[in-house]
Amino acid sequence: MATFIIEHAEKKLSQWCVIEYRQMSKYVGKQNLFFTNILKKDVKKLKPYGSVETRSMTQLQLQKVCILDPNTKKTLTPEDAKQFDYFVFGGILGDAPARGRTKTVLTDKMKNVEARNLTGKQMSTDTAVLVAKMIADGTPVEKIQFQDTIEITLKKGKIQESVILPYRYVLENGKPKISRELITYLAKKQDL
Repeated sequence: MATFIIEHAEKKLSQWCVIEYRQMSKYVGKQNLFFTNILKKDVKKLKPYGSVETRSMTQLQLQKVCILDPNTKKTLTPEDAKQFDYFVFGGILGDAPARGRTKTVLTDKMKNVEARNLTGKQMSTDTAVLVAKMIADGTPVEKIQFQDTIEITLKKGKIQESVILPYRYVLENGKPKISRELITYLAKKQDL
């Protein structure tokens, strides 16, 4: 199996990032997950979920690398995926509308590597890892069911609120595949 590399691109390692990174580890296995660009103080937090490197992906000399960038024209296919040993994702908490940070942080800096998209729609990073794994395992993207934008109802006392996540998620048994831990975290967070 290929190695899935997450280039952490946020200024800090937020709880939201940790939740997504933990979910990725469940999807692909700790032995297949590699975090780069991690501050020394955060290395221990991520060790239980994969290998950790303080250097940026752009400093590593790896071969057969594919950056997963929604702004790239070519879509990853199962046949195409076989040529890569590494799939690289931007560890970026998305903006709506998307600002194209994967291109800025990775694709533009790594000129000699290939780049592919996973439908061209913005996904949470853990969803992108899941989709890339599904494609690498032989499922064409056209056979994967998705839902764009999900609304999560949060109960806070007598008041009901909801949060809208404007990203693409994989559907499993008709429901978006999202970490239960993330839903709990959002329900407790005060400053959404």
